[in-house]
Amino acid sequence: MAAQSLGNLAQYPPQPMKMTITTSEQGAPLVTPSTLKLNAGRYYRLTFDCPDVRGDLSGWRIEMPKLLNNAHLRLVAVGDIEIHLQGLSFNAIECDEIGSASMSFVPIKPGTYDLYVGNVPMALGRPMGEAGVQSTGKYVLSKVIVQ
Repeated sequence: MAAQSLGNLAQYPPQPMKMTITTSEQGAPLVTPSTLKLNAGRYYRLTFDCPDVRGDLSGWRIEMPKLLNNAHLRLVAVGDIEIHLQGLSFNAIECDEIGSASMSFVPIKPGTYDLYVGNVPMALGRPMGEAGVQSTGKYVLSKVIVQ
């Protein structure tokens, strides 16, 4: 039996999705919505909006390595700058100033994936670009559910 494709990886336009990351009074990230539900094989544009960042060390780092490893990534955009990746990946998005970043992708494999939002590593005395949960800082784990 031949495998069937779940969708056209180039089908335009992508379905828009948005997550807003703000800072609570206690200095922790607040992610709205806290869970995204997606369908495998559909084309999405996920925008991360960071409206209240006050500087490089007060920003938020967004990581979703397992989702990215199970998706076909097409595009990353910051402001009007677009980076066409065609399946390549990246490690993180850092919101270190007010603004938005988006990624266009097709989730390939169903599952539940963590979406980590936490302190920029340098704010905790860690090396710039260090990946993974910064457990000594403030963070939240949101979910992306792919059906």
